[in-house]
Amino acid sequence: MKKTITLLIILFLTINLFSQELYDINAIQTIEIEFAESNWDALLDAEKAGDNNYTEATSVTINGTVFNQVGVKYKGNSSYSSSQVKNPFHIELDTYVDQDYQGYTDIKLANGFADPSFVRETVAYNIVNQYMDAPQANYANVYVNGTLIGLYTNTEAISKKFVNKHFNSNDNAFFSCSPPDGAGPTTTTLPNLEYLGTSYTSYDDAYEIKSDDDDDESVALAHWDNLIELTNILSNDIDNIENVLDVDSAIWMLAFDNVMVNLDSYIGQFKQNYYLYKDNNGQFKPVVWDLNMSFGTFAMTGEISTSGPGGPGGPGGPGSSTGTLSSTTEKAELDHLLHDDDSNFPLISKLLAVPKYKRMYLAHYKTILTENISNSNYLTLANDYQAIVTEAVTADTNKFYTDAQFTGNINTDYSVDGNTACGLTNLMSARSSYLLSQSDFINTQPTISDVETSNETPIIGDTVTITANVTDENTVYLGYRTDETLPFTKLEMYDDGAHNDGTSGDGVFGLDIVVETANLQYYIYAENSNIGAFSPARAEYEFYSIEGTYTTIAVGDLVINEIMASNETTAVDQDGEYDDWLELYNNSSETLSLDNLYLSDDSDELLTWAFPSGLTIEPDSYLIVWCDKDDDQEGLHADVKFSSGGESAILSYDDGTIIENIIFGEQTDDMGYARVPNGTGDFVIQEPTFGENNESLSVDEVLFNNGLKVYPNPTSNYLEIQNSNYTIESVTVYNLQGQQLYNNSYANENTISLDFSSFSKGLYMVVVNKIAVIKIARN
Repeated sequence: MKKTITLLIILFLTINLFSQELYDINAIQTIEIEFAESNWDALLDAEKAGDNNYTEATSVTINGTVFNQVGVKYKGNSSYSSSQVKNPFHIELDTYVDQDYQGYTDIKLANGFADPSFVRETVAYNIVNQYMDAPQANYANVYVNGTLIGLYTNTEAISKKFVNKHFNSNDNAFFSCSPPDGAGPTTTTLPNLEYLGTSYTSYDDAYEIKSDDDDDESVALAHWDNLIELTNILSNDIDNIENVLDVDSAIWMLAFDNVMVNLDSYIGQFKQNYYLYKDNNGQFKPVVWDLNMSFGTFAMTGEISTSGPGGPGGPGGPGSSTGTLSSTTEKAELDHLLHDDDSNFPLISKLLAVPKYKRMYLAHYKTILTENISNSNYLTLANDYQAIVTEAVTADTNKFYTDAQFTGNINTDYSVDGNTACGLTNLMSARSSYLLSQSDFINTQPTISDVETSNETPIIGDTVTITANVTDENTVYLGYRTDETLPFTKLEMYDDGAHNDGTSGDGVFGLDIVVETANLQYYIYAENSNIGAFSPARAEYEFYSIEGTYTTIAVGDLVINEIMASNETTAVDQDGEYDDWLELYNNSSETLSLDNLYLSDDSDELLTWAFPSGLTIEPDSYLIVWCDKDDDQEGLHADVKFSSGGESAILSYDDGTIIENIIFGEQTDDMGYARVPNGTGDFVIQEPTFGENNESLSVDEVLFNNGLKVYPNPTSNYLEIQNSNYTIESVTVYNLQGQQLYNNSYANENTISLDFSSFSKGLYMVVVNKIAVIKIARN
């Protein structure tokens, strides 16, 4: 019995180990790297010193899942050293073999350098993920050739997979905004988004292009031009900055870095450690990276002014001529508007020079401050995460700090490699007190409450009124969008009694909006002369939603009436192409709207192609949709292409309502798969009736076609033609030029053997009883 229980426990633990999510913060991952060479460390050091290419590992095992032939290399700048055992890793599962773990191919492992607490990155990533798209992070024990190297922070890579997941594309301009060769005191070109002219060579020492296409240099040059355009508009045309930059996300990033005293970032001396990806709307999206020196470990602000708020020598701000914060007190009193008048930091100085953007910045800043710092949420997270890894930290004999420093760094400062890793509470408790005493955060902030819509269940196309009670405001705006992939449109709201907002001057602001889609997303922004406020507070990252409904077409009113899955000669589109097509028929006595309706050939992806808005079909009428994946052509061309071997044709709505799901088997070239009787009957294979009543063929013709068998096809000699239900009366053979090559009549024959051996190789049309047309290949 005891042995049985033990085996059950082992099985339970194994199942849980194998099923855990790669970035589950509550589970320490196990990553085992195997190299064939015993001198693997020297090999990785040599690559790091040279081309920094991947070294092939025999295998990498992640939580029990084994991957063979994996690329591994050391990463990092200051966190790497050839003299230390515990270096940061970059594991690439698909360097040599197409493979992934839970959809992830790149594993980034940081070694805890400069962080005795082991929680700076995980806590900081938890916080930033509340406000913008950012990587996930947790922990992993890493082994090499069976030896524990130590506990690492496991951070999601900002890769093409990452941007595709968050920004719905991965082939646009994409940059790592950190110098490719690393940043240091002598680095002269930094990724500060300063405009340096029109040549990409002025930028490539500061930014690393991640969307480079080795096979098409023009693509890379176009992406460099996108980045240069951003810098030019930022510096010289700030009124149009929202055309090229997601300003709200940029403001969240700047506010986060400052609140968290994360100076190894855009706001510090090296202006680095972030990514930019240009989405399909033309806006660059910023993503933060490398948070191991947040909470004040990195001390260089890049500030060179000798005077400013607080006077010469003022802590943390313009007063420090060296730009280095020498004490925890100076870091705690870091100016919340650091670099707002410094042209070397255009993302800060240019944005904050716009009054609205500055008020938005202060609103976002105050949200981070009150939701994570002044309420000590950062400390709760830090204590929780330390409890998760305490045992693993104790077992890590290669860590850079003692066990006492690990637990002590929550409250106590320690010197780390020339920097000071502030005790988290020492820094953030003082920082909260300092910031909340600043006039920008003492000033009265607008309040937004009772956000409501006039109709909780509108039909798509309805107009709804959105209202909110707002006080201490000068102006109120509604931000809204009809799809989560689109930027928000901002419109002013009114308290004038003319916008369904009640009585003029009653504090209720309103605006009418047409519900155009099933999910309209919105937020409220209000500002006075000092500061802004959002509702919800984390907007634009979070928002309210209006779920629109629509009147769906009743099952049977609109039907898929005929399918052509292999069109060789039956009908051509407007470009003269023989493409697959589908015929819809309106069975009802009403004109039907196809708004919000989708066509698909895959039950797992119902929303493949949306019918154009405003499209209708009259009663007793037909509509042809070309199913050719040429949806850029004029007319109705769906992003669907049928398989002649058989699949599905599905009509549905985005709420999952399916009104047609036709499953068909193998189809015959140039034969329709049609309902008989028209619009209501079962499907039969017959001569196509493109845009016409399917009963234009006689019943006898339909039955004859269904009983016909022709084989083998292709043939090199004899072609057998059989019909067990009807006699074969005539057979005619044509080539593709329309020339008649054979014609004969028969009496009381159900089987005909036709000699093709005298025909040359090619395609022929065989017509049986002047009804059935079959394309035959002679090989």
